[in-house]
Amino acid sequence: MAHSTVFSEALSTKVYRKIVVMLCVLLMSLYLLYYLSDLCHTMPSPLRNSAEGSHLAAGLEGWQALRRKRLLHKLQVRGYWTGELSEKYFRDLRLQFQSFNLNPRGGTGGSSAGNPPSTLSFSGDGVRKLPQAIIIGVKKGGTRALLEFVRVHPDVRAVGAEPHFFDRHYDEGLRWYRGLMPKTLDGQITMEKTPSYFVTKEVAARIYAMSKDAKLIVVVRDPVTRAISDYTQTLSKKPDIPSFESLAFKNRTTGLIDTSWSAIQIGIYAKHLENWLLYFPMGQILFVSGERLISDPAGELGKVQDFLGLKRIITDKHFYFNKTKGFPCLKKPEGSSKPHCLGKTKGRTHPNIEPEVVQRLRDFYRPFNMKFYQMTGQNFGWDN
Repeated sequence: MAHSTVFSEALSTKVYRKIVVMLCVLLMSLYLLYYLSDLCHTMPSPLRNSAEGSHLAAGLEGWQALRRKRLLHKLQVRGYWTGELSEKYFRDLRLQFQSFNLNPRGGTGGSSAGNPPSTLSFSGDGVRKLPQAIIIGVKKGGTRALLEFVRVHPDVRAVGAEPHFFDRHYDEGLRWYRGLMPKTLDGQITMEKTPSYFVTKEVAARIYAMSKDAKLIVVVRDPVTRAISDYTQTLSKKPDIPSFESLAFKNRTTGLIDTSWSAIQIGIYAKHLENWLLYFPMGQILFVSGERLISDPAGELGKVQDFLGLKRIITDKHFYFNKTKGFPCLKKPEGSSKPHCLGKTKGRTHPNIEPEVVQRLRDFYRPFNMKFYQMTGQNFGWDN
């Protein structure tokens, strides 16, 4: 009897082990099947290049387009296109699209910003890429406003702070630079803005070495107004600096302008542009009017979206004019108690500058402005 009991216990132990092994094999098989299924989804389909399978590829693209359209409609209904969107917005957007890694522009092919072709992917929240578009200038021209406005677009991810990689941290290397970038999905554009790039001689060659196809955006503004704004910013940080007039002139009596002062030098746009044209064709540089960015933000953003190859999503409905600050703000997004305007450091009141000084500066800049108009093919109206 004891022998029988021992035998039955040994038998039950063997059966138990077999069951455990079978369950482990089953689970591993299921995991392998899931992995291979996901891998097949992320690989480009060979049927796209096969004549006999072209109808299947077309069906897949049609399904993608329909799914994308439904997702965009859902986002519109939820009010995501109605105002300034924080990082939460981009996180919500990724949750909507990451399951299919679809391009919200409406296309299933490669993007105009040099991204790889779109494929179905379950890869999560994207990867970090070097920027395909950079706002390179100019200081006090409206670069912060432009960045905040363009970030409303779901196909744009941008660094909030100015990286200053190409002018201050170039020795850190491109891997360090890429690490500063936000993660992007297939079809999204990575952007950054550092206004000092435009006036730093070495930067053009360095950006070209990174990507000769980079798209460059320059926000320009009446150089006289820009210089006064530049001085106002410095004055807010250093109240004991000399007067604007004493800094602007080498000799007040003769009216000789001090072009070594950065506030004056930055506004000689034609001189700086000549350096950039040694590396990039004019077609890769977009000039945004700082004045029109205030008077017609949607119009300027339309040009930016076209330049970047984006669908025109940012329109008049996103903006309202803040009379106190004197420039447009983004309307409040759904779930927010207030609209989004730029910080307190923007829209400072300028000090009163003697009319004679302003006129001498206008006379100084006029020939440079005319050359700049000729080079860009645009009359910004600063001398009217």
